[in-house]
Amino acid sequence: MAASKKPSKKAPHKHDEVVGPERMTGADAVVRSLEALGIDTVFGLPGGAVLPLYESLFAAEKLRHVLVRHEQGAGHAASGYAQASGKVGVCIATSGPGATNLVTPLADAYLDSVPVMAITGQVGSPLIGTDAFQEADIRGITMPITKHNVMVRSHEEIPAAIAEAHHIASTGRPGPVLVDIPKDVQNAEFDFTWPPARDLPGYKPNTKPHSRQIVQAAKMIAAAKRPVLYIGGGVVKAGAHEELLAFANETGVPVVTTLMALGVFPQSHPLYMGMPGMHGSVPAVGALQEADLLIAIGTRFDDRVTGDTSTFAPGAKTIHADIDPAEVGKIRAVDVPIVGDAKRVLEQLRDVFKDGKAHAPSISGWIDRLNELKEHFPRGYDPQSDGSLSPQFVIETLAAQVGTDAIYVAGVGQHQMWAAQFLNFEKPRTWLNSGGLGTMGYAIPAALGAKAAAPDKEVWAIDGDGCFQMTNQEITTAAIEGFPFKVALINNGNLGMVRQWQTLFYDGHYSHTKLGGETYVPDFVKLSEALGAESIRVTTEEEVIPAIQRAREINDRPVVVEFIVGEDAQVWPMISAGASNSDIQYALNIRPFFDLEESAGEAPEDIDDVVDVEAAEKSETEKCETEKGN
Repeated sequence: MAASKKPSKKAPHKHDEVVGPERMTGADAVVRSLEALGIDTVFGLPGGAVLPLYESLFAAEKLRHVLVRHEQGAGHAASGYAQASGKVGVCIATSGPGATNLVTPLADAYLDSVPVMAITGQVGSPLIGTDAFQEADIRGITMPITKHNVMVRSHEEIPAAIAEAHHIASTGRPGPVLVDIPKDVQNAEFDFTWPPARDLPGYKPNTKPHSRQIVQAAKMIAAAKRPVLYIGGGVVKAGAHEELLAFANETGVPVVTTLMALGVFPQSHPLYMGMPGMHGSVPAVGALQEADLLIAIGTRFDDRVTGDTSTFAPGAKTIHADIDPAEVGKIRAVDVPIVGDAKRVLEQLRDVFKDGKAHAPSISGWIDRLNELKEHFPRGYDPQSDGSLSPQFVIETLAAQVGTDAIYVAGVGQHQMWAAQFLNFEKPRTWLNSGGLGTMGYAIPAALGAKAAAPDKEVWAIDGDGCFQMTNQEITTAAIEGFPFKVALINNGNLGMVRQWQTLFYDGHYSHTKLGGETYVPDFVKLSEALGAESIRVTTEEEVIPAIQRAREINDRPVVVEFIVGEDAQVWPMISAGASNSDIQYALNIRPFFDLEESAGEAPEDIDDVVDVEAAEKSETEKCETEKGN
């Protein structure tokens, strides 16, 4: 008799360690599920509807709970943790107002595709729908701003609900999820087992790009005379920075990175042209406007990049690759649509060129043109006419002192744009900010989360006086919990970006934008010290470097360095909202003219002359079959 074959041993999934059956409460099951998923930190604030969960957290051995001072802080901290680490950030809130305080950070995470899991308590099941004390339909409220949400009706469903939410948050296009758990469900006992069976029949994100679309894209790239890689935050989320660098080096195509993608491509690289958009660099905006081919990867053609879409990159054909099929072609008509993971898209595109099935485009004249723009329109700023400290000088000096290994977290407004312009980014996940929602108050709690995710990294929050007053209570959380990040507080005494618009478009009518300025109300030094931080005030250029050096020496508590800057500093370049990118102003009343100048290289007569189409398609088909077999 022939010996029977032994069953092959399949490597277990990292979250598939078998546990149970073990008797426990629903609240215990939440904790055990999070631990089984590899979650090590949660941010939250207790309340009546989550007291059973907090009883379980009290005995948790593998899970650290960080007690924030406001639920909004918990949500932004979870987001900062996720953006810095690439893992799912978790926040916890009680029912009613606790849960509704998570709405802003969930909306923020939704627009920036950040994997955040919110776990909320709910009133007991018999009370749902009765307008009970602290009852709110948080599932209905957050449905438009979460990738997935669910109310758990039975304690036996908890392990699967947590596992499914984690899977949805972290796969495909990442995003926030919410799990709402009534108090009685948390209290009920059952036999816990792990791993649970996941039942998500309709959720199958497509990560593998179609080989024919890859080949079509390669044909267009090879034939282009003025191509540009237009890179968005999806490339960061996909961990595709190495593939992007390799593809750019292989083809010689210049690169622009959106606000959410800063750091995914080294800014010191000669092919880097900068950040496009409303306050982008002239070379980056010029590259898009004069391009004949956009290679858009992991980006959604946001209005802050495109301006008037009818005049955006008017002479360019478009390749658009994104893991979310809903984004492809949503804003701009696409010539070659590619649905798939950015890492695989870039890897397969590079292989077509690397293997000699396509030739790199001849674009030396195009590169010369963009380098000319870089030379004629460098980043810079004018000193303040009143002799006050320039915010750009502060951030430029901070960049020189701290370097590119630190994590920088920005609030929203002028200081955010100056940080994007004057910091130097060489690595992914070193720049965190609120891009899509533009949430004032993001920086302080997000820096807390980033420091929790990367305790050995130097973390700097760059915040404005308006933003700081929205969430500064989390400085206390950092002081007590031991997260010694630094804050560069840019204090111009105003809601600076709104003031800039009032200066330019509302005849200088500064309607309700002045916050205090030279009167030092509030006194941020005293306030920061009361919250548990070391604080330093800087008013002159000579004080900037010593203050930064002093802040970097303090590592047992957070540090707030307040820089008193001029109130009339403005962010340039600038494209007015809804205007054409061709009307970019390098400074007030000064703009370049994008004339779609031809590059030196000529396109071939026959596009197939530069791509061995049959060989490339055959190669991609063979790769797909090999992957399927594995």
